[in-house]
Amino acid sequence: MRSRKTPTRSRSARSPDDVGNRPEWVEGYTFDKTAADRPCQFIEQLCRVPSQDGGPPERMKLIDWQRERVIHPLFGWKRPDGRLRFRRGCVFVPKKNGKSFLMAAIAQYLLTSHFPIADVYLAAVDRLQAREIYRVVAKFVQASPQLSKLLEVIDSKSLIRNRDHGNVLRCLSADAYRNEGLNGSVIIDEIHAHKSDQLISALTYATRATPNGLVLAISTAGDNRNSVGFQWWRDAELVTADPASNPSFLGLIYAAAPDDDHSDPAVWRKANPSMGTTFREEEFAADYLDAKTDPRKMSRWLRYSLNVWTERDNRWFHGDEFARCQADPPEPLERRPCWLGLDLADHDDLTAAAFLFRAADGSFDVELLAWVPEEGMIEREKRDNVPYSSWARDGWLTVTEGSRIDQERVHADIMAFLEGRECRGVGGDPWHLDWIATRMQADGIEVHKVRQSIGYLTGPAKMLEDLVKTRRIRFRSPIVGWAANNVCIWEDPNGNIRPDKSKSSEKVDPIFAIINSLALASTDATPEAGEFKLIPL
Repeated sequence: MRSRKTPTRSRSARSPDDVGNRPEWVEGYTFDKTAADRPCQFIEQLCRVPSQDGGPPERMKLIDWQRERVIHPLFGWKRPDGRLRFRRGCVFVPKKNGKSFLMAAIAQYLLTSHFPIADVYLAAVDRLQAREIYRVVAKFVQASPQLSKLLEVIDSKSLIRNRDHGNVLRCLSADAYRNEGLNGSVIIDEIHAHKSDQLISALTYATRATPNGLVLAISTAGDNRNSVGFQWWRDAELVTADPASNPSFLGLIYAAAPDDDHSDPAVWRKANPSMGTTFREEEFAADYLDAKTDPRKMSRWLRYSLNVWTERDNRWFHGDEFARCQADPPEPLERRPCWLGLDLADHDDLTAAAFLFRAADGSFDVELLAWVPEEGMIEREKRDNVPYSSWARDGWLTVTEGSRIDQERVHADIMAFLEGRECRGVGGDPWHLDWIATRMQADGIEVHKVRQSIGYLTGPAKMLEDLVKTRRIRFRSPIVGWAANNVCIWEDPNGNIRPDKSKSSEKVDPIFAIINSLALASTDATPEAGEFKLIPL
C-alpha cells in the first residue's frame, strides 16, 4: 500500500491530476467526473427549495462541501466493474447546515436516476419522524414543475411514486418495520437516535441485492455511545484516518475536536461548513451565550451546534443551583395562604408534604414535612449514604414506628401544621391519594388529583425551573436540597419536561411534592372529577 502522501493516480479518471489528492482516494478505484457531476446538475437544475414566506420556490444551490465532500465521492468513485464504490456512507454535521435539503435532493435523484431505477427508503427512529422527513421530500417534489410531473406524491400513504417506472419512495420507522424483503437505496435520518440496529442492519443487508444500492446516514452527534449511531461515527473516524481500511464506506465528520476551545469562532466555522450560507455567525454566537446560562442548554448546544457527543446527564439542577435558594422566609408565614403538594410513598419509602407560601412580590417559600418508617432506615442510611438519622435528630424528618409509613401520623402532622392557616388546596398523585384525600376532605380541605403525565407536569416543572434560576423560591429543609441533586429530567422533542423518578439516582419525593403544590398555585380549580387546568400566574 502506497503512502497517502504519494498516491498512485487513477489513469482512467477524467482529472488525473486531482483524483490522487481527494481525501477518500484508495488505490484500485477510478473517479468518473462526469458521473460525479450528474447528480449535481440534476439537483441544481430540477430541485426547488420551497419558500418559507409564501413566495415562489428557488432553485437549489449546492454548498461547496455538499458537492465536493458528499455527492462527488458517492457518485463519482467506481469499482473496476463500473459499479459505485461506496455501498454505505455517513455524514455527521451539526444542525442548520442544510442536512434536510441535502437528504431530500439525494432522495429525489435516487428515485429518478438510471443506475438502475429502484425503490428508495427513508429510515427514521419512529412514525412521527418518518412522517416528517417524508413531508420534507414531498414539499421539494411539489415545488419543482419538472419533478412534480414525473413523481406522484400520494400523501395518504406517505409515498412518492415514479410515474414512468413504478418505483417508490417510502418511509420506514424502527417501531413499525417488519419486512426485510426490500430492495433499493436507503437514507437514514438521525442515526444517533436509533436505540437498536435492527432496522439499520436489515436495510443495509437488503440493499446488497440492488446494483449500486446505497445506504446513507445523515445525522448529528448523540449522547449514547452504545448506540448504532456511535458505531457508524467510529467507522467514519476510521476511514477518515485511512480510507483503505474500508473502501466501500464513505465517512464524513464536521465537528469540534475534544480539546477545541468551544468559544472560539474558528472552531464554530470548522464544525459548521454552511455557516454564512444557511445561517449567520452572529446568530450562532447568540445561541452560545444563551447556552452558557444552563448546563442542559450547553449540552444540547454542544451536540447540535458543534456535533460533540455528550454524556447522558439528565440531572435537572446542577452544582449549587438549588442550594442557593436555601434561606429563611423574608416575612412570617402565619398570615400567608398556602397550597399543599403531597408525594406519598408506597409503604416503606420517604413520604413528603410541601407547603407552598406565596409572598407579596410573587416569590415562594416552601416548608417541608417528611416521614420515613423506622425499620430498615439504618440499613438504607448505610447503604445509600443518606443522613436520615441526622435529619431526624435535627427535626427535619419524622421517623414512624414499624416497617411501613404510618398514614395516620402523616395526616395528623399535616393537620397540626395547618392549624390556624389558610390552605387553598391539596394536590397529589392520584395513585396513592385516596385514603388521605378522604380524611382531608372530611376536614373541609379541597383535594385535587395531579396527574403525573408530562402534559400536567411540564407547566409547574418549568415554573420551578424559572423560580430556582431567579432565586424566587426559598426552602429551609436540607432534604429539599438533597432531593434536588438527585432528580433527573425527561424532555420530549417539543421541549416539554417532567421529573423522572426511574432515572433519578436517589429519592426525589420532596421535589415532586413541590411541583404538585406549584401545580395548584398556578391553576383554577374545576369541578370535573377533581381535576384542574394550568393557567399562568
